[in-house]
Amino acid sequence: MITSLRLVNFKNFADETLRIGPFTVIVGANASGKSNIRDAFRFIHGIGRGYTLAEIIGGKYGAGGQMEWTGIRGARDEIIRFGQLSFSLEAIGEAIGIHFHYTIEVSGDKTKPGTFRVVKEELRLLPESIYSSHPERNDPVYLQNDDTHLLIRMQKTRDQRKLGNRIAVRPNQPALTQLHEHSKVIRAHKVVAMRVIHTFANMRFLDLDPNRMRQAAFPGQTILGDSGENLPTVLREICANPERKEVLAEWIRELTPMDVQAFEFPIDPTTGWVQLLIRETNDRKVSAYGASDGTLRFLAMLSALLSANPAAIFVFEEIDNGIHPSRIRLLIDLIEGQTAKGESQVITTTHSPALLSLINDETFENTSVVYRDENSAEAIIRSVSKLHHAAELRKSQGLGRLHTAAWMEDVLAFAEADNEYGETGK
Repeated sequence: MITSLRLVNFKNFADETLRIGPFTVIVGANASGKSNIRDAFRFIHGIGRGYTLAEIIGGKYGAGGQMEWTGIRGARDEIIRFGQLSFSLEAIGEAIGIHFHYTIEVSGDKTKPGTFRVVKEELRLLPESIYSSHPERNDPVYLQNDDTHLLIRMQKTRDQRKLGNRIAVRPNQPALTQLHEHSKVIRAHKVVAMRVIHTFANMRFLDLDPNRMRQAAFPGQTILGDSGENLPTVLREICANPERKEVLAEWIRELTPMDVQAFEFPIDPTTGWVQLLIRETNDRKVSAYGASDGTLRFLAMLSALLSANPAAIFVFEEIDNGIHPSRIRLLIDLIEGQTAKGESQVITTTHSPALLSLINDETFENTSVVYRDENSAEAIIRSVSKLHHAAELRKSQGLGRLHTAAWMEDVLAFAEADNEYGETGK
């Protein structure tokens, strides 16, 4: 899991940190920068997938020319905050029993206009260092670099005075995903790197499209696509387990007006692909094409969260989109219940006052607001619970009502104008 993500000169954030819990909610006006936070997570995810910087930022294409990875939104010169030379991301979290702190700084490559290079990188198991590319300034031998390599220092022992092996890595790709290539890197450090890589790689960015969810799926596809592709075969895999099948049906009965008795998965006789039918107690059968958008979205989220191997981190935009307000409470109960088990985290943006009114105390502590003054291009991230009198006003008026009245943005506008908010609100 990841507990915090710091963004320095990344897009419209000068230096802001997002606090991350089991269920993290992000609010803010349109164009404030919420989607830029999603881009930061996608950058980290791209590292976990072993991509180069060019692939993370510009996109990854397969041998046949097919798109395997969509690059970061915006032009290449927009990823670094205007007027700055580089950006950095810092992720703190836990990976299979270890507590890590990972930092990467990326700048434009002056020798190759339009491209990027890693200029600094560090991995620590607090407080011990695993490797670093920016040691002490009075140790010039470790500051060597050129246009083709970045020299990093591997920590050799727990004694911080003893320096380990130096290895050269390609600056067009994070060192984290190059350590396995070097014989000088000890196995213990490679294991640590692989655990962090696994954490970064085990993310899903779901932007569900009902039209994609209605389509039949090729047999054997058990991973839900980012737009909801393969929903029939993923549901069939879940229903193969009687216990998960009953949990799925119970949630559907709660979340929709449908009295679901079972799911059926007929095979298209022409294509051989798997279709989806929902059978109610009166034997009425509703195909995926006849189901509502909200029902399909619920099915997709349930499929993702109840699968045998759910992702460690799910990132949604507007998770409540298309969901009837009367059903949002059940959606929140589902997410908070599943994330409380510690197997997955859910991060979402929202504009829904109803959702904010229903979150529990822990989710409230992990709710942040992104704010950008209309006269500034820069955005800030603040924990809502740290805003002045937020906890008391939440109890007396409800967070949803405060959100509707733009109270959070007003508080930040006054605080930033008076320069009184400071570090205490981060």
